[in-house]
Order: sequence, then structure tokens, then C-alpha cells
Amino acid sequence: MNHLWKEIRQNPILWLLALVPVTFAAQKVSPESHTLLFLLAVLTIIPLATLLSHATESVSAKTGDAVGGLLNATLGNLTELIIALAALRLGQFTLVKASVAGAIVANTLFLLGASFLLGGLKYHVQDYNRVNARLQTSLLFLATVAMIIPSAVASGGSEMAPDFMQKLSVGLSVVLIVAYGLGLVFSLKSHRELFGSIEEAVSDEAPWPLNVALVTLAGVTVFVALVSEIFVESVQEAAVTFGMTPAFVGFIVVALVGGAAEMASAFSGARKNRLDLSVGIGLGSAAQIALFVAPVLVLLSYVIGPAPMDLQFWPGAVIMVLIATMTAIIVTNGGRSTWFVGVLMLMVYLILAMTLYLLPPGGQ
Repeated sequence: MNHLWKEIRQNPILWLLALVPVTFAAQKVSPESHTLLFLLAVLTIIPLATLLSHATESVSAKTGDAVGGLLNATLGNLTELIIALAALRLGQFTLVKASVAGAIVANTLFLLGASFLLGGLKYHVQDYNRVNARLQTSLLFLATVAMIIPSAVASGGSEMAPDFMQKLSVGLSVVLIVAYGLGLVFSLKSHRELFGSIEEAVSDEAPWPLNVALVTLAGVTVFVALVSEIFVESVQEAAVTFGMTPAFVGFIVVALVGGAAEMASAFSGARKNRLDLSVGIGLGSAAQIALFVAPVLVLLSYVIGPAPMDLQFWPGAVIMVLIATMTAIIVTNGGRSTWFVGVLMLMVYLILAMTLYLLPPGGQ
């Protein structure tokens, strides 16, 4: 564990890890201080995300960027899954769907766009494996279709029986999970030779031993999930203090803070010319949420929820996910990136965020 302590001593950002016990203590002592807990949770997640990014880079150095990106996306999405399960038990289906749609949009537009921008500011042109990008965007498009169909049927003008929507949602969930599983078999086994990294990593740092990196990944993921729960419990009240709308909180704030660990890894990879890792984390995380996390939540709602949840999203959420998916398909088709491509993706995300921030109460 000497590698871990050395990293903490040398990186001032990691000194904020001292806030982890402070945050837990504040939550126990003063659970009604929502604004304070909100600020503490955000400051605590920053060093945890930084530590997780170092561990992910070490794992991907041993296993390759494709597996490293998948592992980081999976561990990062555990935070969203834990938050969604807590809301699911309470029957807060609107919050569950908002967190799912917001995470897809944030990973597709903000994470990927910022990675292109940060990498492009250091390297003139960056290449990445467009086969992997095409696979992930194709899976994401499939999930978008599955979101559009229930909403389109429900808005067709005729009354749909609740049992029909529930049966349709269960059927679509099974299809999406099967598609995601087959995608993993395709990329990691049957055609794994197509998914190698394009660029060599540029790094002066020696990777951590694999066992240290894996233990760090598991431990930090648990802390991120616990701190994220404190964040979610306090964010609604803190949002009123800061003048944020509920729609903006659900789609933007929760998604960005919940995905901080993945973003730290993706940004660091882009700056080290490991854009395949960044693309794998961004698109892989979005596809995993859409094809695995959301369907699993639908199925689990029959077990732990007060009532079954369906896959019917409100039209605004579907449109935003569709815009994010089509943007990713168009941008990643060439397999090359520059800083301006990242700016364009961030501008699309900014347009969506601005709309949600200014949205009047009646439209939320």
C-alpha cells in the first residue's frame, strides 16, 4: 500500500480525503444542515474521484483500455445504481428516471466533450478506435429506441392500460439486457482484436500493482456511493438556497456529481493521449446505464418497489437523450478528435443545461 500513501502525500487534492470522516460526522450530528452537507459532499467526492482515476489507469495499463474503460464505467455506475435503488424503494420513480436520463446525457455530451477538449489542448489531433465508438453508440441508439416507443405509444391519443405498459416495459428490459450481454461477448471475446487502443499512452508515472489498484477501486467506490447518498439527500434543499430548479438538479447536478469518479479518469486519460480509455468510459457508461441499469431497475421494481416501474419517460427527457445519442454518433464516426470537437459537444450540453435551469415550474 506504499504506492497509495505516496500518491496521497504528493497530490494536494488528495489531502481533501480528510473530509470523508468530517462529512459522515456532520451527517450524523446535523442531518438538517442541508447546504453544509451539500458542500461537504461535493468537496469529498473530488479527492475520491481523483484517487479512483489513478487506480483505473493502473488497471487499464495491465488489461488494456477497452477492459479498463468497462471496469471504470461499471464501478462508476454503481453510484447511480445505489442512488436509484434507494429512490426505487420509496417509489420515487420520477427521480429514478431523471437520474437515468441525466446520467446518459452527461456521460455522452459533457464527459466525452470535455475529454476531447482537454486532450486536444495538449495534442494537435487525437485518434481513437472508432469500431468501439460505433459499437457503443449503436447500443445507445437501441436503448433510445426502447425509450421512445413507450412514450410514443402513450402520447398516441388513446388511453393505454397500465398492465400493457408494464408488460411492454418488462419485454423491452429483457431485450436491452440481452443486447448488452451480447455486446460484451462481441467486444471482449469473439471480436476483441477489433477493439485495441489506437494511440500509445503517454505517462511518466509507473502504474500501481494490480492488487493495490483493484483494492483501491473497490474501497473508493464504496465511499463514493456513501457520500453520494448524503449528497442526494441534501441536494434538493440546497438547490432552493442556490436558486436551482428541480429539473436542473435531477438532470445536471446529480448526474455530474454522481459521475465525478468516471469523469476524473476520462479527463486524465485524455491528457495522457489515452483517448480510447476516455471514449470507453464515456460511451460505455452511457450505454451501460441505458441497456443494463435502467432495465434492471424496472425488473427490481417488482421486488423492492411499492409498485412496478415502466420505461415511459416524459417527452423532454426522451428528446434530450436522442439529441445526445445522435450527437455522439455524428462526432465519433471519424475516429479522430480535436479540441474544437469537444467545444461543440459541450455547447450542446450547455444548451440543454440552460433550458433546464430556466425552465418554469409548470414545465418540470
